[in-house]
Amino acid sequence: MADKNYKLGTKLIHAGVHPDPTTGAIMTPIYQTSTYVQAGPGDHKGYEYARTQNPTRTVLQNALAAIENGKYGLCFGSGMAATDAVIKLLVPGDEVIVSNDLYGGTYRIMTKVFANYGIKFHFIGMHDVHNISRHINDKTKMVWIETPTNPLLNVIDIAGAAAITKKHNLTLVCDNTFASPYLQTPLDLGADIVLHSATKYLGGHSDVVHGALIMNDAGLEERLRFIQNSCGAVPGPHDCWLVLRGIKTLHVRMQRHCENGKTIAHYLRSHPKVGKVLWVGFEDHPNHDIAKRQMRGFGGMISFTLKNDNIEDALAVLKKTQLFSLAESLGGVESLIGHPATMTHGSIPREQRIANGLGDSLIRLSVGIEDVDDLIEDLKQAIG
Repeated sequence: MADKNYKLGTKLIHAGVHPDPTTGAIMTPIYQTSTYVQAGPGDHKGYEYARTQNPTRTVLQNALAAIENGKYGLCFGSGMAATDAVIKLLVPGDEVIVSNDLYGGTYRIMTKVFANYGIKFHFIGMHDVHNISRHINDKTKMVWIETPTNPLLNVIDIAGAAAITKKHNLTLVCDNTFASPYLQTPLDLGADIVLHSATKYLGGHSDVVHGALIMNDAGLEERLRFIQNSCGAVPGPHDCWLVLRGIKTLHVRMQRHCENGKTIAHYLRSHPKVGKVLWVGFEDHPNHDIAKRQMRGFGGMISFTLKNDNIEDALAVLKKTQLFSLAESLGGVESLIGHPATMTHGSIPREQRIANGLGDSLIRLSVGIEDVDDLIEDLKQAIG
């Protein structure tokens, strides 16, 4: 199909996917093979060895590129494997400007792994993207953003950041995991590389670990594909098939995530025991106007604190929920509750977390697609 001629809901079901040429199967087969028979040395049908190429993975990569309005997609064994590949574009002495509110695993790989190889990372606030310009020097090669951020739901102006990176010939990487392509397409706003933990909304069913990169530049794709093949952090064909299946319902799932998220955010804000509620859709949320401009909805991710801001009371809430399962991750059909300070962001030093606004008592919700009345009743009994 000519993917860009269709609206997103149609592309999510059809883009990059074609009936199997051998059987006519409407779903892409799982090509569970490690190698491919060649008619003669080098005489093959585009597939030589499954670390380098796999037909199931190829279909998924094409589908991901289409739904992000990109030209090239690459799949990895996890979101962190995709992150690892992007940072390997750099060499010792290079510097990266990074939003200071970001996933703890990203912070960890930057500070505990790649910093040991002479790459320097500057973690700064990007509520005002012009702050990026103040930190650029002749060693800066890349700017790395998440928006909305994890877990404080800060919004960063992608187009504004892109204007700065293009002026200075820097690579702009945007982690789009929290929003998914349903809510925003950063390549359209000037990003150079879009990153996903496809484990989350793209997969959508908490049954696969997967990562993805999407871009428009052929040179970037060639370099990243070389890293992908050389370093070997590729997904198996069954994992690719699971993400392909998940993508087909992304639009209907995200619609319910957004609806439920809005209802629960307003419920929490009206609760007498709840203090701060962080949700992108509030009109008084910092950079809400930017969110309205670059997003098609506000999602199902919410963070909040109790009014007394007491960590023991917050942990008690985590233990009392029944529908909200206490677990890592996000973006599945089921609702999850978590404590970023000790779970997803435990690798960030406490003093840095506090300075960035991530307190010890913050609770993060990934609102699922259950009946919202049941979810509210669960929170009501847990908070008291």
